[in-house]
Amino acid sequence: MTDTSPFPPVDGTLLERMGIELLEVTAERAVGTMPVAGNVQPYGLLHGGASAVLAETLGSVAAAVHAGPERFAVGIELSATHHRSVSSGVVTGTATAVHLGGTLATYEIVLEEPGVGRICTARLTCLLRDRRRA
Repeated sequence: MTDTSPFPPVDGTLLERMGIELLEVTAERAVGTMPVAGNVQPYGLLHGGASAVLAETLGSVAAAVHAGPERFAVGIELSATHHRSVSSGVVTGTATAVHLGGTLATYEIVLEEPGVGRICTARLTCLLRDRRRA
């Protein structure tokens, strides 16, 4: 993201540690990538938790855009189905809005790896909270 990003800097965050890059973020859709290297479990396969982190990141940033500057989004439910494994390369995730309401935003997030196809399907629901009450 650029210096004009509406999101806080990623320095020192889990996004930086996992190598997540945000490529596109709107309320309706967010796209990002994450390397497999450094995000594997002991068997050398992409860790399911890493997939969940990428999925929740993409859905949460899209929900934050939907929420606007006076509100913020917090994930309240995440589910993920892991379809196949990968052991190298870069995973691309796309979060697509399913519901954009006044208090909830829900996204389907599809993680794919070129040449492999869909590796994970996740669903995230975020609660939209008023910043003044937080």
